[in-house]
Amino acid sequence: MEYRQLGASGLEVPVLSFGTATFGGEGTFFKAWGSTQVEEATRLIDLCLEAGVNLFDTANTYSQGLSEEILGKAIAGKRDQVILSTKGTFTFGKPPNNQGSSRFHLLKQVEGSLKRLNTDYIDIYHMHGFDGNTPVEETLRTLDDLVSSGKIRYIAASNFSGWHLMKSLARSEKYGWNRYVGHQVYYSLLNREYEWELMPLGIDQGVGGIIWSPLAAGRLGGKYRRDKPLPEDSRVAQGGSPVPDAVIERETFYNIIDVLDEVAAETGKTVAQVSLNWLLQRPTVSTIVIGARNEEQLRQNLDAVGWNLTAEQVKRLDGVSELPPIYPYWHQRQNLKLNPPPSFY
Repeated sequence: MEYRQLGASGLEVPVLSFGTATFGGEGTFFKAWGSTQVEEATRLIDLCLEAGVNLFDTANTYSQGLSEEILGKAIAGKRDQVILSTKGTFTFGKPPNNQGSSRFHLLKQVEGSLKRLNTDYIDIYHMHGFDGNTPVEETLRTLDDLVSSGKIRYIAASNFSGWHLMKSLARSEKYGWNRYVGHQVYYSLLNREYEWELMPLGIDQGVGGIIWSPLAAGRLGGKYRRDKPLPEDSRVAQGGSPVPDAVIERETFYNIIDVLDEVAAETGKTVAQVSLNWLLQRPTVSTIVIGARNEEQLRQNLDAVGWNLTAEQVKRLDGVSELPPIYPYWHQRQNLKLNPPPSFY
């Protein structure tokens, strides 16, 4: 397993990490992801560790805390072998003050996550989204206090806009507080908007990309084909996709699938493995969060590493998946000497 630095921090993380949103299956949305219970979760954790995957990602809102509980039980006796990542901010518990990144809510959520995970500390704690109602100084000072107390080791953002992240980094620098070293973001061959603002920011500021839904909620998993019905067992069909259909341009999607099929045939790999390997070639990507409902899916995803697409194959995938940039990015690209983009352009 390859390991990379998480942004500008000293923490090394595996290029593949395991997401546990499939643990629990509580509620309609997460039931479509999976309903893995403790026994199977323990087996999946052991398989990951055997492969060198030691970073496990969850959130308080995944199955209303059940994912954290199951993960905590599955790593019993192995805490010193794993890196735990979880999140706060989104609605959890009863109102008032049951959402956001206020000191009140964060302190309560961290204590709850620690209890459910059955641990004394969280290795990476994310703001699951940006809270526009709470001053960033309040959020960052709270997180800094939690790091100082030993309850959190590193902090990260998730789903921030560029200005959200940059404002937060500037405040941390101004006051000498701990800074976000990672940004958990959606990024896939199917939707490459991360490259417009957030990737250049990550390069400039040393913020590592932690990629969620790298297969676009299973759309790049190999089951979708042109002129074929939607797979009935897919998360999309069951209403569990975090990536809305509205952001998918159908013709572009199937053009990407066509090229993925070609590259998969050339490499002897699956469409999913090619999609994941493409992401590993991108700047700022520290780790890709893979999920699996069962052991077979996990083993297949683990085979996305240990080899690399050729430069020519990457170029073909780049070409078929390129998005027309929105303003001001198309204007900035008129003079690449003044605004040099990431190296793959």
